[in-house]
Amino acid sequence: MKRFRDYSWMVFFLKLMRAGQGRPVALAVLLGLSLANLYSEWPGSMPRPPLFDKLDDFLPDSFGTARQLLFDHYQRRFPRVPASQPVTIVAIDDKTLAAVGQWPWPRNRLASLVDAIAARKPLAIGLDLYMPEADQTSPDKVADNLPASAATLAAGLRALPSHETILANALGASPSILGAAAVDHAAFDTSTDLRSAPILVHGVDPLNRVKRYHYVLASLPELQAAAHGQAMLNVALEQGTVRRIPLILGLGDKLVPCMPVEMLRVVTGSAAVDVYANSAGVQSVGVADVQVPTQPDGDIWLHFASIRATQNRYVSARDVLQGQVDPERFRNKLVLVGLTGTGLTDMRTTTLGETVPGIEIQAQIIETIFDGRFLLRPVWLKWAETTFVLAFGLLIIWYLPHTDSRLAAFVRAVPKASAVLGVVLNLLLFAGSLLLFWYFGLLVDAASIFIILSAVMGCFFSTALLDLSVQTRREAKRRRASASRSADQLPR
Repeated sequence: MKRFRDYSWMVFFLKLMRAGQGRPVALAVLLGLSLANLYSEWPGSMPRPPLFDKLDDFLPDSFGTARQLLFDHYQRRFPRVPASQPVTIVAIDDKTLAAVGQWPWPRNRLASLVDAIAARKPLAIGLDLYMPEADQTSPDKVADNLPASAATLAAGLRALPSHETILANALGASPSILGAAAVDHAAFDTSTDLRSAPILVHGVDPLNRVKRYHYVLASLPELQAAAHGQAMLNVALEQGTVRRIPLILGLGDKLVPCMPVEMLRVVTGSAAVDVYANSAGVQSVGVADVQVPTQPDGDIWLHFASIRATQNRYVSARDVLQGQVDPERFRNKLVLVGLTGTGLTDMRTTTLGETVPGIEIQAQIIETIFDGRFLLRPVWLKWAETTFVLAFGLLIIWYLPHTDSRLAAFVRAVPKASAVLGVVLNLLLFAGSLLLFWYFGLLVDAASIFIILSAVMGCFFSTALLDLSVQTRREAKRRRASASRSADQLPR
């Protein structure tokens, strides 16, 4: 009985697939998958349908995952080759901690490092650090913990400048930029504002299009006031991998820049960061005569260079403090200071599959801007992909079922022709996408095109397979019936 039910459902499904020579089912697959693809990456040129917001909780983003893996493959096949070396990283590494002392350092020691770097004439010094709490080793803090019998010693300590004052003087005397991290929730040491340079918007205010936060983990107000700039250190993580970086973020009701953009502003002496936006979202972020094209939410797709090609940008903070580094490593460079010691740094995975310190991400953004090697996925590209899929899919639906067509004759005449044809077309698709990536930096979503068109063609191949299966079952049924009749005719 179960076999009969399975066979009945197969016959029903075959009739459904055969209806209109399979075209209605293939058309439904084409439109449904195209809509799901748009859902996974809605172009910013028009409002996203409210229906899509209701699907977010339970519809899997399979197209998004395939797209990310394909874009990672582009980069692994053609990683960026650094053409310039604008960045030097001063690493507070394991040998620095062994020689100088464990982290966190007293602020006066960090001030000594900033002074040592500034003496070598860099263009800017970006600190991939934030210091929201007071230094408890500062003389005034130590004095507060002394017993009453040490009043004279306490008075002498309070007469000394605090470690925050020493660091603030070092920051004010150098082209320094302090880092900060935007967060989603309030904590003991978070605040709701950041002392940052203004952002001049050209066009439509994009505040509602960018990633927006209401709290920030930043340095003490005294240090913010002394530094020449404040910047965000946030990166965008997708399934644990860094692919996109926000050049601007929303903090409360204002826009704030990322570290590389703010460093460029300080270097060029610009009063503000320029943001160009329209109704589709952010188009580019600029400083002086430099403009970086962005996604509508203010992010950029970062084209990574292998960490093996960037190791020469690192110098140890210990060697800097001991005067053992060639001054030319800093002269006219953008210097980043950050933690790389074991257990102290936030390690990040790049699209190349490499695990790097967070400060390396900031350096690669600066290097990408200097090289002018941007990865582009403009809004029009998504619509172009969708148009191509619909046009080619409709061509398949119209042409493939014709049994008298040249394609049908070729498929019948040549063994495994359909498989060979499919492989060739897909190879051409992926090869063309790789070439567009290599020459123009365009991120073409060949994965979604492949999935949708393969599903459409699969509708017709599935019909043929089901037809063959039904015929096989019918033949088997006839054989069983014939064998039964023959058995009945045997003499008993």
